[in-house]
Parts: sequence; C-alpha cells; structure tokens
Amino acid sequence: VLMKSSPEVSSINQEALVLTAKATELFVQHLAACSYRRGSGRERKALTYTDLSKTAEESETFQFLADILPKKILASKYLKMLKEKRDEDEEENDSGDGNDGDEAES
Repeated sequence: VLMKSSPEVSSINQEALVLTAKATELFVQHLAACSYRRGSGRERKALTYTDLSKTAEESETFQFLADILPKKILASKYLKMLKEKRDEDEEENDSGDGNDGDEAES
C-alpha cells in the first residue's frame, strides 16, 4: 500500500514486494530487540511503548524515528510547555518594536 501510494510507482514487481516486506520485518524485529534490551520491560518480560520511544531518542541508529515515537507526556505537562512557549514568543515580539534602527524615517 505504501509503495503504491507513491505517484512515481506505476507497478511493483512481486519479488521487490516480498523483499521489502522481509526487510521491514527484520527492521521491526531489530528495533524490538534493541528496545527490549535497553528497556525497563525486561524485568516484566514485556516490551513497552516507553522502551521503543527511549530507544528512538537515545540510539543514533533509530534517531530518525524520534518524531514518530515521541516520549509520552501528560496533557497537563504539554499544555504547560505550550503556554511557556507562547509566553516566550510574546516576550520576543514585545521586546522588538519593529524598528531595528537600520531604516531611516522619512
């Protein structure tokens, strides 16, 4: 489905499909194994979302997944972060009066 969703792809060779599926399977298996070894689920013999997101954040190999597997945070913490960012943006906008001194008034 992903391959067919690309406008550049008109047809998919069956062998390419099988190889891509196998590569995807091996990649997910490797991600799961690395996450399990690094994670806290080891004591419970379980792999958790937190283990996956921690691996994506900390491992250079899986860094490209950090946006897809973000750390879970509470909604209250997220709202607080948004408010702090909004306050910072307002301070930056208030501190600049729009005149940098480079433009001459006429």
